[in-house]
Amino acid sequence: MRIFFVTTLLLIASIGSAQETTIENNETVPTVWTLQDCINYAIQHNITVKRASLNKSIASLSYNQAKANKLPSVSSSFGQTFSNGNTIDPITGDYVSDQIYSTNLGLNSSVTLFQGSQLKNQIIQSGLMVEQSAFLVEEAQNNIAVSILETYLQALYSKESVTIAENNLKASEAEVERAKSRLDAGTVALNEYTEAKAQAATNRYNIVAAQNNYEAYLFNLKQLLELDPSTSLELQEVDADIETQFTAGNKFDAYQNAISTLPEIAASDLNISIIEKDLAIAKGGYWPSISLSGSLGTGYTTVSDLRVGEQLNVNFNQKIGLSVNIPIFSKKQNKTAVETSKVNIEIALLERQTAEKEVYQKIETAWQNVVASNEQITASNEALEAATESYRLAKKKYELGALSTTDLVISQNTYTNAQQNYIQAKYLNILYNQLLQFYQGNEIKL
Repeated sequence: MRIFFVTTLLLIASIGSAQETTIENNETVPTVWTLQDCINYAIQHNITVKRASLNKSIASLSYNQAKANKLPSVSSSFGQTFSNGNTIDPITGDYVSDQIYSTNLGLNSSVTLFQGSQLKNQIIQSGLMVEQSAFLVEEAQNNIAVSILETYLQALYSKESVTIAENNLKASEAEVERAKSRLDAGTVALNEYTEAKAQAATNRYNIVAAQNNYEAYLFNLKQLLELDPSTSLELQEVDADIETQFTAGNKFDAYQNAISTLPEIAASDLNISIIEKDLAIAKGGYWPSISLSGSLGTGYTTVSDLRVGEQLNVNFNQKIGLSVNIPIFSKKQNKTAVETSKVNIEIALLERQTAEKEVYQKIETAWQNVVASNEQITASNEALEAATESYRLAKKKYELGALSTTDLVISQNTYTNAQQNYIQAKYLNILYNQLLQFYQGNEIKL
Protein backbone atom coordinates (compact mmCIF):
# COMPACT_ATOMS: atom_id res chain seq x y z
CA MET A 1 0.00 0.00 0.00
CA ARG A 2 2.82 2.36 0.89
CA ILE A 3 4.66 1.55 -2.36
CA PHE A 4 1.46 2.22 -4.32
CA PHE A 5 1.06 5.61 -2.57
CA VAL A 6 4.66 6.68 -3.37
CA THR A 7 4.31 5.51 -6.98
CA THR A 8 1.12 7.53 -7.34
CA LEU A 9 2.84 10.66 -6.03
CA LEU A 10 5.73 10.24 -8.47
CA LEU A 11 3.27 9.76 -11.34
CA ILE A 12 1.41 12.94 -10.41
CA ALA A 13 4.68 14.84 -10.15
CA SER A 14 5.80 13.63 -13.56
CA ILE A 15 2.49 14.67 -15.11
CA GLY A 16 2.77 18.10 -13.53
CA SER A 17 6.31 18.45 -14.84
CA ALA A 18 5.23 17.43 -18.32
CA GLN A 19 2.61 20.19 -18.25
CA GLU A 20 5.29 22.74 -17.47
CA THR A 21 7.95 21.82 -20.00
CA THR A 22 8.59 19.67 -23.04
CA ILE A 23 11.68 18.64 -24.98
CA GLU A 24 12.47 20.48 -28.22
CA ASN A 25 15.67 19.57 -30.08
CA ASN A 26 17.14 17.93 -26.96
CA GLU A 27 16.55 20.99 -24.78
CA THR A 28 13.86 21.96 -22.32
CA VAL A 29 11.41 24.61 -23.50
CA PRO A 30 8.17 25.91 -21.96
CA THR A 31 4.84 24.39 -22.92
CA VAL A 32 3.09 27.70 -22.32
CA TRP A 33 5.37 30.59 -23.24
CA THR A 34 5.34 33.79 -21.21
CA LEU A 35 6.74 36.98 -22.68
CA GLN A 36 9.87 36.58 -20.56
CA ASP A 37 10.28 32.99 -21.76
CA CYS A 38 10.21 34.20 -25.35
CA ILE A 39 12.73 36.98 -24.72
CA ASN A 40 15.14 34.71 -22.84
CA TYR A 41 14.93 31.99 -25.48
CA ALA A 42 15.39 34.44 -28.36
CA ILE A 43 18.46 36.01 -26.74
CA GLN A 44 20.06 32.56 -26.61
CA HIS A 45 19.00 31.29 -30.04
CA ASN A 46 18.28 34.19 -32.40
CA ILE A 47 20.71 34.26 -35.33
CA THR A 48 21.25 38.03 -35.23
CA VAL A 49 22.18 37.90 -31.54
CA LYS A 50 24.47 34.92 -32.14
CA ARG A 51 26.21 36.77 -34.96
CA ALA A 52 26.82 39.76 -32.68
CA SER A 53 28.27 37.43 -30.04
CA LEU A 54 30.59 35.85 -32.60
CA ASN A 55 31.75 39.30 -33.67
CA LYS A 56 32.60 39.97 -30.04
CA SER A 57 34.69 36.78 -29.98
CA ILE A 58 36.56 37.96 -33.07
CA ALA A 59 37.21 41.31 -31.40
CA SER A 60 38.63 39.51 -28.35
CA LEU A 61 40.93 37.45 -30.57
CA SER A 62 42.14 40.61 -32.32
CA TYR A 63 42.83 42.20 -28.93
CA ASN A 64 44.93 39.23 -27.83
CA GLN A 65 46.82 39.34 -31.13
CA ALA A 66 47.51 43.06 -30.71
CA LYS A 67 49.07 42.39 -27.31
CA ALA A 68 51.09 39.49 -28.71
CA ASN A 69 52.53 41.73 -31.43
CA LYS A 70 54.83 43.29 -28.80
CA LEU A 71 56.45 39.92 -28.09
CA PRO A 72 59.62 38.74 -29.88
CA SER A 73 59.23 36.47 -32.87
CA VAL A 74 61.28 33.25 -32.84
CA SER A 75 61.83 30.87 -35.76
CA SER A 76 64.14 28.02 -36.58
CA SER A 77 65.67 27.13 -39.94
CA PHE A 78 67.12 24.04 -41.54
CA GLY A 79 68.80 23.91 -44.93
CA GLN A 80 70.34 21.11 -47.01
CA THR A 81 72.50 22.07 -50.01
CA PHE A 82 74.22 20.06 -52.74
CA SER A 83 76.76 21.68 -55.08
CA ASN A 84 79.10 20.33 -57.75
CA GLY A 85 82.13 21.90 -59.44
CA ASN A 86 84.00 25.03 -58.53
CA THR A 87 82.18 26.67 -55.65
CA ILE A 88 82.59 28.13 -52.20
CA ASP A 89 81.88 25.91 -49.25
CA PRO A 90 78.84 27.57 -47.55
CA ILE A 91 80.08 26.45 -44.14
CA THR A 92 83.82 27.04 -44.17
CA GLY A 93 84.01 29.68 -46.91
CA ASP A 94 86.84 27.77 -48.67
CA TYR A 95 87.07 27.62 -52.46
CA VAL A 96 86.67 23.98 -53.53
CA SER A 97 86.04 22.02 -56.71
CA ASP A 98 84.22 18.96 -55.50
CA GLN A 99 80.75 17.69 -54.69
CA ILE A 100 79.56 19.22 -51.45
CA TYR A 101 76.72 18.24 -49.18
CA SER A 102 76.19 20.91 -46.55
CA THR A 103 73.65 21.43 -43.80
CA ASN A 104 72.72 24.73 -42.08
CA LEU A 105 70.94 24.96 -38.73
CA GLY A 106 69.70 28.26 -37.32
CA LEU A 107 67.57 29.92 -34.67
CA ASN A 108 66.37 33.49 -35.33
CA SER A 109 64.58 36.05 -33.22
CA SER A 110 63.52 39.68 -33.60
CA VAL A 111 61.56 42.20 -31.57
CA THR A 112 60.28 45.69 -32.31
CA LEU A 113 61.56 48.15 -29.71
CA PHE A 114 59.84 51.26 -31.01
CA GLN A 115 57.37 51.93 -33.82
CA GLY A 116 55.95 55.37 -33.18
CA SER A 117 53.73 53.99 -30.36
CA GLN A 118 51.73 52.19 -33.05
CA LEU A 119 51.77 48.85 -31.24
CA LYS A 120 50.63 50.49 -28.00
CA ASN A 121 47.83 52.37 -29.75
CA GLN A 122 46.75 49.21 -31.60
CA ILE A 123 46.41 47.40 -28.27
CA ILE A 124 44.32 50.24 -26.84
CA GLN A 125 42.21 50.37 -30.00
CA SER A 126 41.59 46.61 -29.95
CA GLY A 127 40.53 46.84 -26.32
CA LEU A 128 38.05 49.58 -27.25
CA MET A 129 36.69 47.35 -30.01
CA VAL A 130 36.08 44.58 -27.49
CA GLU A 131 34.11 47.02 -25.32
CA GLN A 132 32.18 48.26 -28.34
CA SER A 133 31.33 44.73 -29.47
CA ALA A 134 29.88 44.02 -26.02
CA PHE A 135 27.55 47.01 -26.40
CA LEU A 136 26.65 45.86 -29.92
CA VAL A 137 25.68 42.45 -28.49
CA GLU A 138 23.50 44.24 -25.94
CA GLU A 139 21.96 46.34 -28.71
CA ALA A 140 21.14 43.18 -30.70
CA GLN A 141 19.57 41.65 -27.60
CA ASN A 142 17.51 44.82 -27.04
CA ASN A 143 16.32 44.83 -30.64
CA ILE A 144 15.20 41.22 -30.47
CA ALA A 145 13.48 41.87 -27.13
CA VAL A 146 11.51 44.76 -28.67
CA SER A 147 10.58 42.62 -31.69
CA ILE A 148 9.45 39.81 -29.38
CA LEU A 149 7.37 42.25 -27.32
CA GLU A 150 5.62 43.68 -30.38
CA THR A 151 4.94 40.29 -31.99
CA TYR A 152 3.86 38.67 -28.71
CA LEU A 153 1.28 41.40 -28.01
CA GLN A 154 0.08 41.34 -31.61
CA ALA A 155 -0.45 37.59 -31.30
CA LEU A 156 -2.42 38.01 -28.06
CA TYR A 157 -4.53 40.73 -29.66
CA SER A 158 -5.28 38.42 -32.59
CA LYS A 159 -6.11 35.59 -30.18
CA GLU A 160 -8.67 37.78 -28.40
CA SER A 161 -10.06 38.76 -31.81
CA VAL A 162 -10.65 35.07 -32.50
CA THR A 163 -12.58 34.75 -29.24
CA ILE A 164 -14.70 37.79 -30.07
CA ALA A 165 -15.45 36.42 -33.53
CA GLU A 166 -16.40 33.01 -32.09
CA ASN A 167 -18.77 34.60 -29.55
CA ASN A 168 -20.36 36.70 -32.28
CA LEU A 169 -20.85 33.59 -34.41
CA LYS A 170 -22.63 31.83 -31.52
CA ALA A 171 -24.91 34.83 -31.10
CA SER A 172 -25.54 35.01 -34.86
CA GLU A 173 -26.40 31.30 -35.07
CA ALA A 174 -28.87 31.73 -32.25
CA GLU A 175 -30.40 34.67 -34.13
CA VAL A 176 -30.66 32.54 -37.28
CA GLU A 177 -32.57 29.84 -35.37
CA ARG A 178 -34.88 32.46 -33.87
CA ALA A 179 -35.46 34.09 -37.25
CA LYS A 180 -36.19 30.67 -38.81
CA SER A 181 -38.77 29.92 -36.12
CA ARG A 182 -40.45 33.28 -36.71
CA LEU A 183 -40.38 32.76 -40.45
CA ASP A 184 -42.03 29.36 -40.07
CA ALA A 185 -44.62 30.96 -37.81
CA GLY A 186 -45.23 33.66 -40.40
CA THR A 187 -44.38 36.57 -38.04
CA VAL A 188 -41.39 37.90 -40.06
CA ALA A 189 -40.63 38.31 -43.74
CA LEU A 190 -38.08 36.18 -45.60
CA ASN A 191 -35.54 39.02 -45.73
CA GLU A 192 -35.33 38.99 -41.93
CA TYR A 193 -34.23 35.35 -42.05
CA THR A 194 -31.79 35.80 -44.94
CA GLU A 195 -30.21 38.81 -43.28
CA ALA A 196 -29.65 36.80 -40.10
CA LYS A 197 -28.03 34.05 -42.21
CA ALA A 198 -25.85 36.61 -43.98
CA GLN A 199 -24.66 37.98 -40.65
CA ALA A 200 -23.80 34.49 -39.44
CA ALA A 201 -21.85 33.83 -42.64
CA THR A 202 -19.97 37.10 -42.17
CA ASN A 203 -19.07 36.13 -38.62
CA ARG A 204 -17.84 32.73 -39.81
CA TYR A 205 -15.59 34.53 -42.28
CA ASN A 206 -14.39 36.84 -39.49
CA ILE A 207 -13.34 33.78 -37.46
CA VAL A 208 -11.27 32.45 -40.35
CA ALA A 209 -9.64 35.84 -40.90
CA ALA A 210 -8.90 36.26 -37.19
CA GLN A 211 -7.42 32.76 -36.96
CA ASN A 212 -5.24 33.40 -39.99
CA ASN A 213 -3.94 36.60 -38.41
CA TYR A 214 -3.23 34.76 -35.17
CA GLU A 215 -1.35 31.98 -36.97
CA ALA A 216 0.63 34.55 -38.94
CA TYR A 217 1.80 36.29 -35.76
CA LEU A 218 2.64 32.94 -34.18
CA PHE A 219 4.73 32.11 -37.25
CA ASN A 220 6.56 35.45 -36.98
CA LEU A 221 7.21 34.75 -33.32
CA LYS A 222 8.61 31.31 -34.14
CA GLN A 223 10.93 32.94 -36.67
CA LEU A 224 12.25 35.31 -34.02
CA LEU A 225 12.69 32.40 -31.61
CA GLU A 226 14.37 30.29 -34.32
CA LEU A 227 11.80 27.54 -33.72
CA ASP A 228 10.73 25.07 -36.36
CA PRO A 229 7.46 26.24 -37.99
CA SER A 230 5.83 22.92 -37.06
CA THR A 231 6.53 23.50 -33.35
CA SER A 232 3.43 24.01 -31.23
CA LEU A 233 3.46 27.43 -29.57
CA GLU A 234 0.99 28.41 -26.85
CA LEU A 235 1.23 31.88 -25.32
CA GLN A 236 0.48 32.93 -21.77
CA GLU A 237 -2.35 35.44 -21.84
CA VAL A 238 -2.05 38.84 -20.18
CA ASP A 239 -3.67 39.15 -16.78
CA ALA A 240 -7.18 40.52 -17.30
CA ASP A 241 -6.68 42.85 -14.33
CA ILE A 242 -3.44 44.34 -15.66
CA GLU A 243 -3.24 48.10 -15.25
CA THR A 244 -4.01 49.86 -18.51
CA GLN A 245 -3.38 53.43 -17.45
CA PHE A 246 0.29 54.39 -17.31
CA THR A 247 2.06 57.57 -16.35
CA ALA A 248 4.21 58.91 -19.16
CA GLY A 249 6.42 60.87 -16.75
CA ASN A 250 8.74 63.70 -17.68
CA LYS A 251 9.81 63.45 -21.30
CA PHE A 252 13.16 65.19 -20.78
CA ASP A 253 14.04 62.86 -17.90
CA ALA A 254 13.12 59.87 -20.06
CA TYR A 255 15.42 61.14 -22.78
CA GLN A 256 18.33 61.63 -20.39
CA ASN A 257 17.80 58.15 -18.94
CA ALA A 258 17.82 56.64 -22.42
CA ILE A 259 21.00 58.47 -23.44
CA SER A 260 22.79 57.17 -20.36
CA THR A 261 21.58 53.56 -20.64
CA LEU A 262 21.04 52.55 -24.27
CA PRO A 263 24.00 50.57 -25.65
CA GLU A 264 23.93 52.18 -29.10
CA ILE A 265 24.97 55.51 -27.56
CA ALA A 266 27.88 53.92 -25.70
CA ALA A 267 28.87 52.07 -28.90
CA SER A 268 28.87 55.36 -30.81
CA ASP A 269 31.07 57.02 -28.16
CA LEU A 270 33.53 54.14 -28.35
CA ASN A 271 33.52 54.33 -32.14
CA ILE A 272 34.84 57.89 -31.89
CA SER A 273 37.62 56.75 -29.55
CA ILE A 274 38.48 53.85 -31.88
CA ILE A 275 38.87 56.16 -34.88
CA GLU A 276 40.90 58.61 -32.79
CA LYS A 277 43.32 55.74 -32.21
CA ASP A 278 43.41 55.25 -35.98
CA LEU A 279 44.69 58.84 -36.18
CA ALA A 280 47.36 58.16 -33.53
CA ILE A 281 48.46 55.01 -35.37
CA ALA A 282 48.65 56.91 -38.66
CA LYS A 283 50.77 59.63 -37.07
CA GLY A 284 53.11 56.93 -35.77
CA GLY A 285 54.05 56.22 -39.38
CA TYR A 286 56.14 59.42 -39.41
CA TRP A 287 58.38 58.10 -36.61
CA PRO A 288 61.43 55.84 -37.03
CA SER A 289 61.06 52.19 -36.10
CA ILE A 290 63.74 50.39 -34.09
CA SER A 291 64.12 46.61 -34.12
CA LEU A 292 66.47 44.23 -32.36
CA SER A 293 67.36 40.90 -33.95
CA GLY A 294 69.58 37.96 -33.09
CA SER A 295 70.40 34.53 -34.38
CA LEU A 296 72.25 31.34 -33.55
CA GLY A 297 73.62 29.15 -36.32
CA THR A 298 75.86 26.24 -37.17
CA GLY A 299 76.36 23.67 -39.89
CA TYR A 300 78.54 20.97 -41.36
CA THR A 301 79.86 20.01 -44.77
CA THR A 302 81.07 16.77 -46.36
CA VAL A 303 84.41 18.19 -47.54
CA SER A 304 85.60 18.69 -43.98
CA ASP A 305 87.68 16.03 -42.30
CA LEU A 306 86.07 16.75 -38.93
CA ARG A 307 83.23 14.69 -37.62
CA VAL A 308 79.70 16.14 -37.71
CA GLY A 309 79.62 16.88 -33.99
CA GLU A 310 82.99 18.63 -34.12
CA GLN A 311 81.91 20.69 -37.11
CA LEU A 312 78.71 21.79 -35.39
CA ASN A 313 80.77 22.93 -32.42
CA VAL A 314 83.43 24.70 -34.49
CA ASN A 315 80.95 26.39 -36.84
CA PHE A 316 78.62 27.57 -34.07
CA ASN A 317 78.01 31.35 -34.42
CA GLN A 318 75.98 34.06 -32.75
CA LYS A 319 74.69 37.32 -34.20
CA ILE A 320 72.88 40.31 -32.74
CA GLY A 321 71.82 43.41 -34.59
CA LEU A 322 69.99 46.69 -34.10
CA SER A 323 68.21 48.25 -37.06
CA VAL A 324 66.62 51.69 -37.41
CA ASN A 325 64.18 52.41 -40.21
CA ILE A 326 63.66 56.13 -40.81
CA PRO A 327 60.78 57.05 -43.14
CA ILE A 328 61.82 59.74 -45.61
CA PHE A 329 59.25 59.54 -48.40
CA SER A 330 56.33 57.10 -48.38
CA LYS A 331 54.50 58.37 -51.47
CA LYS A 332 52.13 60.35 -49.20
CA GLN A 333 50.84 57.17 -47.58
CA ASN A 334 51.33 58.48 -44.04
CA LYS A 335 49.84 61.87 -44.87
CA THR A 336 46.85 60.28 -46.56
CA ALA A 337 46.30 57.95 -43.60
CA VAL A 338 46.37 60.90 -41.18
CA GLU A 339 43.97 62.99 -43.22
CA THR A 340 41.63 60.04 -43.77
CA SER A 341 41.53 59.39 -40.03
CA LYS A 342 40.63 63.02 -39.38
CA VAL A 343 37.73 62.78 -41.85
CA ASN A 344 36.59 59.50 -40.26
CA ILE A 345 36.53 61.21 -36.87
CA GLU A 346 34.18 63.84 -38.27
CA ILE A 347 31.99 61.09 -39.69
CA ALA A 348 31.96 59.29 -36.33
CA LEU A 349 30.88 62.50 -34.60
CA LEU A 350 28.02 62.87 -37.07
CA GLU A 351 27.03 59.24 -36.49
CA ARG A 352 27.01 59.94 -32.75
CA GLN A 353 24.64 62.86 -33.32
CA THR A 354 22.47 60.66 -35.52
CA ALA A 355 22.32 57.96 -32.83
CA GLU A 356 21.29 60.57 -30.27
CA LYS A 357 18.58 61.90 -32.59
CA GLU A 358 17.26 58.38 -33.11
CA VAL A 359 17.08 57.86 -29.36
CA TYR A 360 15.22 61.13 -28.94
CA GLN A 361 12.83 60.07 -31.69
CA LYS A 362 12.21 56.74 -29.94
CA ILE A 363 11.48 58.50 -26.64
CA GLU A 364 9.34 61.19 -28.25
CA THR A 365 7.28 58.62 -30.17
CA ALA A 366 6.87 56.28 -27.19
CA TRP A 367 6.02 59.16 -24.83
CA GLN A 368 3.42 60.62 -27.18
CA ASN A 369 1.96 57.17 -27.77
CA VAL A 370 1.61 56.53 -24.03
CA VAL A 371 -0.18 59.86 -23.56
CA ALA A 372 -2.48 59.24 -26.53
CA SER A 373 -3.16 55.61 -25.68
CA ASN A 374 -4.15 56.56 -22.12
CA GLU A 375 -6.93 58.68 -23.60
CA GLN A 376 -7.79 56.01 -26.17
CA ILE A 377 -8.15 53.30 -23.55
CA THR A 378 -10.52 55.49 -21.54
CA ALA A 379 -12.59 56.42 -24.57
CA SER A 380 -12.72 52.87 -25.95
CA ASN A 381 -13.71 51.48 -22.55
CA GLU A 382 -16.60 53.94 -22.29
CA ALA A 383 -17.64 53.13 -25.87
CA LEU A 384 -17.50 49.40 -25.09
CA GLU A 385 -19.68 49.79 -22.00
CA ALA A 386 -22.23 51.77 -23.98
CA ALA A 387 -22.17 49.33 -26.91
CA THR A 388 -22.51 46.36 -24.54
CA GLU A 389 -25.58 47.82 -22.90
CA SER A 390 -27.04 48.84 -26.26
CA TYR A 391 -26.54 45.36 -27.69
CA ARG A 392 -28.07 43.77 -24.58
CA LEU A 393 -31.17 45.92 -24.96
CA ALA A 394 -31.29 45.24 -28.70
CA LYS A 395 -31.31 41.48 -28.11
CA LYS A 396 -34.13 41.89 -25.57
CA LYS A 397 -36.19 43.86 -28.06
CA TYR A 398 -35.40 41.34 -30.80
CA GLU A 399 -36.57 38.47 -28.59
CA LEU A 400 -39.81 40.36 -27.97
CA GLY A 401 -40.22 41.04 -31.68
CA ALA A 402 -39.84 44.80 -31.22
CA LEU A 403 -36.64 45.07 -33.25
CA SER A 404 -35.82 44.05 -36.80
CA THR A 405 -32.97 41.77 -37.74
CA THR A 406 -31.32 44.64 -39.57
CA ASP A 407 -31.25 46.81 -36.45
CA LEU A 408 -29.99 43.89 -34.38
CA VAL A 409 -27.17 43.26 -36.87
CA ILE A 410 -26.22 46.94 -36.73
CA SER A 411 -26.16 46.83 -32.94
CA GLN A 412 -24.06 43.66 -32.96
CA ASN A 413 -21.56 45.16 -35.39
CA THR A 414 -21.29 48.26 -33.25
CA TYR A 415 -20.65 46.06 -30.23
CA THR A 416 -18.03 44.03 -32.13
CA ASN A 417 -16.22 47.16 -33.29
CA ALA A 418 -16.23 48.49 -29.74
CA GLN A 419 -14.70 45.24 -28.49
CA GLN A 420 -12.00 45.34 -31.18
CA ASN A 421 -11.22 48.98 -30.48
CA TYR A 422 -10.91 48.31 -26.77
CA ILE A 423 -8.57 45.32 -26.99
CA GLN A 424 -6.51 47.14 -29.61
CA ALA A 425 -6.23 50.17 -27.34
CA LYS A 426 -5.38 47.89 -24.40
CA TYR A 427 -2.50 46.11 -26.13
CA LEU A 428 -1.17 49.28 -27.73
CA ASN A 429 -1.23 50.95 -24.33
CA ILE A 430 0.77 48.08 -22.84
CA LEU A 431 3.20 48.08 -25.79
CA TYR A 432 3.90 51.82 -25.72
CA ASN A 433 4.42 51.89 -21.97
CA GLN A 434 6.76 48.88 -22.07
CA LEU A 435 8.79 50.52 -24.86
CA LEU A 436 9.04 53.82 -22.98
CA GLN A 437 10.23 52.03 -19.86
CA PHE A 438 12.58 49.74 -21.76
CA TYR A 439 14.31 52.61 -23.54
CA GLN A 440 15.12 54.00 -20.09
CA GLY A 441 16.88 50.84 -18.98
CA ASN A 442 13.99 49.03 -17.32
CA GLU A 443 13.12 45.40 -18.00
CA ILE A 444 10.25 44.36 -20.22
CA LYS A 445 7.82 42.79 -17.78
CA LEU A 446 4.09 42.09 -17.90
